[in-house]
Amino acid sequence: MAALFTFLADSLILVLFLLVGVGMLIGKIKVAGVGLGAAAVLFLAIALSAWANSYGVDLQIKPEIGTLGLALFAFAIGITSGQGFFAGLKSALLPILTLLATLLTVGILSWAVGTKVLGMDMALVSGTFAGATTNTPALAAAGAASGSPQQATVGYSIAYIFGVIGMLICTQMALNYGKNDRDRPTALANRTIRVERVDQPTISDLFEKYGEKLQFSRLRRGESGPVARPKPDSVLREGDLVTVVGPVKLVHRIVKDLGHGSSHSLIEDRSYLDFRRITLSDPKLSGHTIASLELDKRFSATVSRVRRGDVDMAAEPDLVLLQGDRIRVVAPTAKMKEVSKFLGDSSHGLSDINPVALGIGMALGALIGELPIPLPGGGTFSIGIAAGTLIFGLVMGYFGRIGRFTTSLPFTAAQALSELGLLIFLAQAGTTAGGQISEAFTGGSWWRILVLGIIITLSYGLILYAAMRWLWKMGGTQLSGLLAGAQTQPAVLAFANSRTGADPRVALGYAMVYPMAMIGKIMTAQILGGL
Repeated sequence: MAALFTFLADSLILVLFLLVGVGMLIGKIKVAGVGLGAAAVLFLAIALSAWANSYGVDLQIKPEIGTLGLALFAFAIGITSGQGFFAGLKSALLPILTLLATLLTVGILSWAVGTKVLGMDMALVSGTFAGATTNTPALAAAGAASGSPQQATVGYSIAYIFGVIGMLICTQMALNYGKNDRDRPTALANRTIRVERVDQPTISDLFEKYGEKLQFSRLRRGESGPVARPKPDSVLREGDLVTVVGPVKLVHRIVKDLGHGSSHSLIEDRSYLDFRRITLSDPKLSGHTIASLELDKRFSATVSRVRRGDVDMAAEPDLVLLQGDRIRVVAPTAKMKEVSKFLGDSSHGLSDINPVALGIGMALGALIGELPIPLPGGGTFSIGIAAGTLIFGLVMGYFGRIGRFTTSLPFTAAQALSELGLLIFLAQAGTTAGGQISEAFTGGSWWRILVLGIIITLSYGLILYAAMRWLWKMGGTQLSGLLAGAQTQPAVLAFANSRTGADPRVALGYAMVYPMAMIGKIMTAQILGGL
């Protein structure tokens, strides 16, 4: 075995992709319907590295590779979550303050239990805190502040594994009640209505009453008239048939308001109006709103819904479109080819990684992450490249476009980059932790570290779970992402994504608290190490 591990230590690219492939194969195995997903890559890497270490072989993937993977992952998460993050920023203030208060509480608990009950020195306590909250920058801060980085690393290594497992348990708790979430995206419905009102409302009147989440895509006068596209000034008369698309609850309301649901399908008549899902692949159009494309004026066309990933969204005029979006367009049959040509309708729009935005965004994010931030009483710290690229990714995802510069990535391309970056990081982090853990367990204080680490992880996770669920009434799906972000642990996020089919609320919860969790952990570890 020693010869095999020596060979692998000289072929780290082979080790990286072996861990990714075999780890994900294990992650797909489910017991009672639960699988580890990408987290299996981390645990396999820990086991393999610890096994190699037992033969005196140091099997560690270089830290720079892990940093690159984590930065790609964080940037892609930011890009896909930017619009939702800033839209909900006001509602995120209280959860963020709760997170910081929880970190302060857990920091005090770590000091009290570690020194007063278990008799540990502060270097071990601060390192254990960093490991129990799975935060490597916090480990660096703990080591520097305590003056004993070796002791801090021992605490970090032993506490790290349960830091992942414990938060996975809390995340599963959130997902269990998330099945009944009330904040899930509203499903869209398509319904043909027979108008029974005699007051002849216009489409504009209905927009004023119901908002622009509803779209009116087809109109037929009477039983046998031609199907036309309704305009804002179109009048609805008794006996007309009109097709409406929008959130289910709004559609039900307007059906009762206008008349009753009809068994006639205006979609089947494509003599005058056609419909098609068209991929927005022209990068010049990415980052523009639906209204700004002026499809009505250009082609007499209407956008009835937009699919991003696996989620259908209402075609509101101010919805910012991204390259790769699948747009359902209703237009005159003769103009459908022109609409397709205008939007692009190429599979290239699904896979273009937009190298300019990716390169500049990653570089500026890395710069933000490395900026020195002064600490009270002297010294500095940086939030790290992962937090920096996440922050800049959120900003770029929010704007979508600045002048002629497209700041977004296609949703599918961002998802692919995110998954690749995550798997690379987990493989590297696991090989690093595995080597440290095998050495750490040779010391006599390992059980104290393990006990303290379990207390820290469970206290942190359960306080957040209780506060977000019962105090702030957060849905379980979003809470699962928030717990992953609070733990600054991509493996937990990967687990939540695998259990929810990459529900956008998971990434939103993660991005909501990740930057402040990173800063809060670094400062807490710095204070603990300096005591």
